[in-house]
Amino acid sequence: MTAFPVDRTVIVTGAVSERGIGRATADYLAERGWNIGVIDLDDAASKNLARELAEKHGVKAHGAGANIGDEASVRSAIDEIEAELPQLVALANIAGVSSPVPYLELDGAEWDRVVNINMNGVHYATRRAAESMAKNRLGRIVNISSVSAQRGGGTFSKTPYSVAKAGVIGLTRATARELGEYDITVNAISPGPIDTDIMGGTLSEERKDELVKDLVVNRVGTTRDVAAAISFLIGEDAGYISGQTLNVDGGLYMH
Repeated sequence: MTAFPVDRTVIVTGAVSERGIGRATADYLAERGWNIGVIDLDDAASKNLARELAEKHGVKAHGAGANIGDEASVRSAIDEIEAELPQLVALANIAGVSSPVPYLELDGAEWDRVVNINMNGVHYATRRAAESMAKNRLGRIVNISSVSAQRGGGTFSKTPYSVAKAGVIGLTRATARELGEYDITVNAISPGPIDTDIMGGTLSEERKDELVKDLVVNRVGTTRDVAAAISFLIGEDAGYISGQTLNVDGGLYMH
């Protein structure tokens, strides 16, 4: 078992959106001493966020723009980040899009868009990051699925989103199995209702009250709840956990 380097880097995809899980995660991890690689669609915004994180938390950070649904773009962004930052130890695959289109109104373009970003993008980033992690014989990968994958929807987003997020769980298990020999762990987090824009905009108090009826806790989740779970799973002490899906969902789905 390889010890964690003191100076270590995590790449967070989909980190720029101010109210998103990615932004909260980048901030939470930087606060805990991780150097941060930021990947998002907008190169300038990614670099700006990296500067903010470095100044605020005193860590190293670098941003690179990439279309997460394009493999060459993702590889190039990770190459750029690796050239600028210490050893890549962890990857948080958070970039994703919502899709509220009803099934009978769904066209091929929307299906391809959602599956490409939400599932293929996770594969592209994982595939490239795993190359470096395998060389170092050390890695932690965390993917974001959704309770929608386990319940067949029932959230703001519908079928292609559920399918892609279910694919992320399959990808998590298969890569955990294949990459384990290189001391790389791969896990998924399956958020339930979290107050982010992917739920269709800021949740009203009325909508929150409605969602809480299905939970066993008395509140809707926050981005910090998910960030804390990611922090645990990429930590040095989580090396015996792999291929798992951790539901951060207020007890919505028990399995």
